[in-house]
Amino acid sequence: MVLVYLLFCNRLTTVGAAPICTNAQVGCHILSLANLFDRVIQHSERMHGISNDLHNEFREELTGVILKLLVAWRDPLSHFHQSMVHHYDFNNFSSNKALEMRDMVHELCKGVEKVAEKMQRLGIISNSVSSIASPEALLPSDSSEWHLMKDYDLLYCFRRDSNKVQNYLKILKCRIVPEHGC
Repeated sequence: MVLVYLLFCNRLTTVGAAPICTNAQVGCHILSLANLFDRVIQHSERMHGISNDLHNEFREELTGVILKLLVAWRDPLSHFHQSMVHHYDFNNFSSNKALEMRDMVHELCKGVEKVAEKMQRLGIISNSVSSIASPEALLPSDSSEWHLMKDYDLLYCFRRDSNKVQNYLKILKCRIVPEHGC
């Protein structure tokens, strides 16, 4: 913990033209508490901005992964339904459930496509997701898509927590140094 604090403080003390020193050495600037707060808040804002950018990229990737998964299930579920219809060991109920699953995936895919279109119109994601729902877009993909989903969760939590840090620092500054920009 102390090492992380020292590394963090070292990065904050070198953010300017001259180094910041604690003992008023020659060539060093002594910063007020308000200025130190400004620096840590700026650093926190940069950290949150980077995590926000990554989160947005993963949101787009995740939308694409969802569409790819739904499109990938279209044919297998159709074949599954057909095999149940022609297989005498399964009753009509099982065949109907297979048909219902196939139809639900199809409807869900259309719904996700509408959500993606709306997100594109609102500028939340780019237009590159549009072509994913077509069967032609189903080129073999690597297994990293599952890792994307885990990474997305991690980035989501980090993004949320980095925003908390930023806000807590601003609140702390306002409570301790209210005369400087609160």
